[in-house]
Amino acid sequence: MDTQKSTKNLNKGGRPPKYKASFNEQARKLCLLGATDKSLADFFEVDEATINRWKVDYPGFCKSLKKGKLPADAIVAESLYKRATGYSHPDVDIKVIDGMIVKTKFIKYYPPDTVAAIFWLKNRGKENWREKQFIDIDYNNLTDDQLNLIIRELKKTIRS
Repeated sequence: MDTQKSTKNLNKGGRPPKYKASFNEQARKLCLLGATDKSLADFFEVDEATINRWKVDYPGFCKSLKKGKLPADAIVAESLYKRATGYSHPDVDIKVIDGMIVKTKFIKYYPPDTVAAIFWLKNRGKENWREKQFIDIDYNNLTDDQLNLIIRELKKTIRS
């Protein structure tokens, strides 16, 4: 039995709520496929704010989203990690030689991918790997020449 709130308590006049308990399983499956709250809203033909409200009003719906999103995100994170660090796996090479099918087992190796590593580090270690640098300068003690130099350098940065 679903532990959803009674629609009588939620609907104090107006149109009946569009939510149905059957949405829970649909939402879980969609999230396993990578659905976002926005794409769920499109699927259920509601506004994204409605999806957010359903998460609060219907605990079973919220739980279903988590059951779908967490494993999907974990699989993608593991794949990204493997791609960033490099990995290998068993594979089979299939060739036709003199009319015969020849299968050769081997280990396929994927070297570390720089782009995946950068993406991982920028998202996991923002403080150490972000591209923006913050420099604390006391502008009150700078000479006019120093300020002009800073302005020139900033203009170069903006142009490039």
